[in-house]
Amino acid sequence: NKHHTIISSYADPIHCLNQQNDLPPNLTYTHSDCMRSICSKFLGGNKKKFSALFLVLCSLQLSLTNCTELRKLTSPAVRRNSFHVLKSFSTEKNNMLRKRINVRGGDAGDATSGNAPAATVVAPKAATAEVKAAEPAKSSKFRDAVFPIYGDEVKKFLLMGAIKFFVIMALTLTRDLKDTLVVTQCGAEAIAFLKIYGVLPAATSFIALYSKMSSVMEKRQLFYTTCIPFFVFFLAYDLIIYPNKDIIQPTLETATALLGGTKSGALEIVAKIFSNWTSALYFVIAELYSSVSVGILFWQFANDVVPIDEAKRFYPLFSQMGGLAPIVAGQYVAKFASQASDFGASLHRLTYAVTFAGIMICVFYSLSSSLVEKDDSSTRKSGGAAKPKKKKGKMSMKESVRFLTQSQYLRLISMLVLGYGLSINFTEIMWKSLLKKKYPDPLDYQRFIGNFSSAVGVATCVVILFGVHVIRVLGWRVGAMATPAIMALISIPFFICIFMGVDNPARLTLAVALGTAQSLLSKTAKYALFDPTTQMAYIPLDEESKVKGKAAIDVLGSRMGKSGGSMIQQGLVFLFGNILKASPIVACFYYSVLFTWLSAANKL
Repeated sequence: NKHHTIISSYADPIHCLNQQNDLPPNLTYTHSDCMRSICSKFLGGNKKKFSALFLVLCSLQLSLTNCTELRKLTSPAVRRNSFHVLKSFSTEKNNMLRKRINVRGGDAGDATSGNAPAATVVAPKAATAEVKAAEPAKSSKFRDAVFPIYGDEVKKFLLMGAIKFFVIMALTLTRDLKDTLVVTQCGAEAIAFLKIYGVLPAATSFIALYSKMSSVMEKRQLFYTTCIPFFVFFLAYDLIIYPNKDIIQPTLETATALLGGTKSGALEIVAKIFSNWTSALYFVIAELYSSVSVGILFWQFANDVVPIDEAKRFYPLFSQMGGLAPIVAGQYVAKFASQASDFGASLHRLTYAVTFAGIMICVFYSLSSSLVEKDDSSTRKSGGAAKPKKKKGKMSMKESVRFLTQSQYLRLISMLVLGYGLSINFTEIMWKSLLKKKYPDPLDYQRFIGNFSSAVGVATCVVILFGVHVIRVLGWRVGAMATPAIMALISIPFFICIFMGVDNPARLTLAVALGTAQSLLSKTAKYALFDPTTQMAYIPLDEESKVKGKAAIDVLGSRMGKSGGSMIQQGLVFLFGNILKASPIVACFYYSVLFTWLSAANKL
């Protein structure tokens, strides 16, 4: 009918711009059908709204050739207030478009440019009623604040959020188990030795292997090849290694004799590690998984499929989904696994949950990948051309390290990761040493750690719920600097309490409580603010920098951070006998690292 013909004429950018013979040669206008459908769907005969939205659509056409971006204009958030979209464009671009198209909105009528006749757009009553019925309810500020994800984005977010949930669930369960095994059998000081002589070599070997695999494998194959071996080991430890540990492990006396029979502070710790090498092996693999699972398995995939315009809304909520996992995992440990008759039965219960989480990670990754591929296919069929990714020559491991050191941007990101790894390691070993004094029985220790993990999950969800707008409102830099600032403040009473001594039960209880609060708030800030801001920093990088540079930082960088802190503390153990006696020196290192971390975040 008449009104649709006029709308089609106005809404066709090829028709409007070609009349002025000034169409730039490097621009293509192929989405007139999409523009017509948007205009006729919910504008009806409103001339002012028509002029405004048409200007917006043409502005988008000047810079976008992907129809997927135009479809976002039909999301509820945009339909609620189309004029707010117009305000987001620069005055210079709007003035340029007005000169080219001569779109004038007013009560008297609109005039086209060139030879296009002026006309009045009148929408039939039926069409107007249909448009009003399709209009969404008024803007929900609560929805925008709590869950600012709409339309087809919801399915994509939930699938990826499920991956994050089960990744963190498996990480929490294995972390609690490795700490219980090593701290109760070897002592908290053994962690420093294992991170230097076990975790660091394992991380170095892994990053070399991963760099090689990323050059020859497709992304799906690389994901499964990286993920599945960890869960195979966790299952094998429960079913094969642990039941036979008394056969394959030497006794403490044998290990001490091999080391010369000396029972000094450091050599005694090494002897305990040798006599419990299966627990030490589990610790190393679980520590490696903690870096690989979040840094590579999840965030590598997220950075590939989440565009930068969605990241500010998706990434804080990913942390919220991940914050639910420690609540579930911690209560599973505290209320079910730790209630077993002995530690072997508790290990069975934990391994069942870890295996289930591993299966779910693979299932939801497959579903998410299929959804992304389907969306890309739909975009190509609808006329949008997906931006091809630049092909770059593959780098060797040596070239990857050189590339990392020569890039100032990646160096600053690595300083953030190193800063967290060093600082959290300085305080965690002292706190866990106090925990062993308080809870010497493995099941009691496991129960406490399970409740602590749940508390971390609850605190993370609360902080994200109220702090989700920190990055959006105050900016990336404030969000990135918040974690080291919080850690610097809350560690002061913990160090003061240790300086005063923990010889009697009352002071020990107070020190454990302060250390628990310090660790709780540090981890909460890490999950709620540090992880999202650090991962957002990778998005502007090219494909190869994301894959190899990110892998080097997340695995090798974080391991070097924690291993560097462990090396310092190992030297202090040799000098002072145990880490608690060296707490003043640890505090000096701790605050030096935090200052460097803040400086790097400020420069990014």
